[in-house]
Amino acid sequence: MTPDDLAGTLDFLQRAEALKSTLRSGYAASGRQESTAEHTWRLCLMVMVLADGVEGIDALKLFKMCLVHDLGEAVGGDIPATDPRAADKTAQERRDLQALTAPLPPTRRDEILSLWEEYEAGTSPEAILAKGFDKLETILQHNQGRNPPGFDYAFNLVYGAKHTARHPLTAAIRAVLDEGTRARMADRVD
Repeated sequence: MTPDDLAGTLDFLQRAEALKSTLRSGYAASGRQESTAEHTWRLCLMVMVLADGVEGIDALKLFKMCLVHDLGEAVGGDIPATDPRAADKTAQERRDLQALTAPLPPTRRDEILSLWEEYEAGTSPEAILAKGFDKLETILQHNQGRNPPGFDYAFNLVYGAKHTARHPLTAAIRAVLDEGTRARMADRVD
């Protein structure tokens, strides 16, 4: 790695640190809002323990895709699925990711952008699983979190349904998590 490539890579890593402070709409079991970095960490952990050995999947590519899927949020922040701006967030996330990865050596930058584009397209076997697991991690967090009064648990029952239905593994996990959502709704005392 050249000195310029190293400097650019370290600059990128320092800028990506913003994901540790980028808050999402989900809440941890402690009651504090979770960060995008925490979501991404558990998404990758879920892939490791649930998708290991899935036939026809490039596991390293799947992990990399999960690592970069929300990387642009280090620049523009998280836009929750319930936010009216969510319908138009892809173009903004693309611009944010391009800005964030600009200091990287071209080969690494192109790899990250390509993985993100593939995730967004949702057509490869890895992207299908990444998108499904991304939605499942959010539902798991909603079911586990100490959420504020009035939290809309019914949202979980429809959130990401088309993505989680695309693979038998994510569909099976979804069925279990939907039971957990219904239990939270039944036990709810606001």
